[in-house]
Amino acid sequence: MDTELMERTATAWQQLTAWLRVHAPTSHASILPPASRAEIEEAEDRLRNSCGFGFPPELVALWSVAGGVRQLDLEEYDEEGEVATGAFLPHGVLLTPGQSIRPRLAGFDHQGKDWWEGARWAAPFGNHTEATDVGLYLSEDGLGRWTSYEGLFMEQPLYPSIAAYLESVNRMLTEGPAGLMGSGVPGVVYGCLVWDDPDSPRLDETFADWRPVR
Repeated sequence: MDTELMERTATAWQQLTAWLRVHAPTSHASILPPASRAEIEEAEDRLRNSCGFGFPPELVALWSVAGGVRQLDLEEYDEEGEVATGAFLPHGVLLTPGQSIRPRLAGFDHQGKDWWEGARWAAPFGNHTEATDVGLYLSEDGLGRWTSYEGLFMEQPLYPSIAAYLESVNRMLTEGPAGLMGSGVPGVVYGCLVWDDPDSPRLDETFADWRPVR
């Protein structure tokens, strides 16, 4: 067990939430309380029974400070378009323990085939809480992106660990430069931290109120 890596993960998350509390309070309010040991163990038992392995300690360390995120209803901004309040990370939202095993256990043809070919990984992040089509996987090699739009495709790891990923997010928020983590840059709209591409915005009407952090 890499205690140093687990501590780095928890510290980086705490630094991120401290930033959100001041600059993006709606995103901060979307963070769920720490996951209980029982919640983690229930999901891990299902993963272990089906795949023969459990969660990486680093991921458990993250859930020990935040159990996932939820979508908050921003009624006053309904006419401006929905903003995913929990999508304050590039590449996806933080999934709960139960949500994180769904892509692995569900398969894509629902006939029991293991599309993952026995790879040891967990899905801590998804583009939404259902996490069935795209997200970030965590393996022994690091944190990488996966998609299932036309069959399973797993990209090479982008970051060596969750800790390194969160540390990059914090650097992007406090130091920059723009483009440090791809085409998306961080900005705030309606109290939410949202990553978008100024050259090809996906927020439609809402983009007019979106302001980049840097």
